[in-house]
Amino acid sequence: MTEYPSPTQPSIRTIIGSDDAGLEYKAAIVADLETDPRVADIADYGVHSEAPAGNSYGEIAIAVGEAVAAGKADRGILICGTGIGMAIAANKVPGVRAAVAHDSFSAERSVLSNDCQILAMGQRVIGVELARRLVQEWLGYVFDPSTPSNAKVAVIERYEHG
Repeated sequence: MTEYPSPTQPSIRTIIGSDDAGLEYKAAIVADLETDPRVADIADYGVHSEAPAGNSYGEIAIAVGEAVAAGKADRGILICGTGIGMAIAANKVPGVRAAVAHDSFSAERSVLSNDCQILAMGQRVIGVELARRLVQEWLGYVFDPSTPSNAKVAVIERYEHG
């Protein structure tokens, strides 16, 4: 696994968001992030209760995507029922690459092959311990622009910018 330059020096600014279908997992992951020595900052974009949210998963995902695209965070984590809606919505934000991952290999490749900045997961799809593990693994990966994957990511970026 490629690690951030200093696993003991907090450097990853993280943002997290969920809808009511992902609230339980969000709480567990926030607790993990608060004790992760790699994480310098955690911003929570909600929701904060299981009551029907005024904000839809799309609104939360777009807000997280916009924050990542604006450089307010290095990585974003989104949790809903399946992760799919959150990833679709976040990917509408120019400059954002969000991926759904429900296994270690997909989480790894989302960063190493695609320079993914946002991980989306589904609380109704995987267990909480797997979700927690995927976040820990995913935060350790760093995209290497010297690999052949950089040219593939550049195709996406060129299309995005016209």
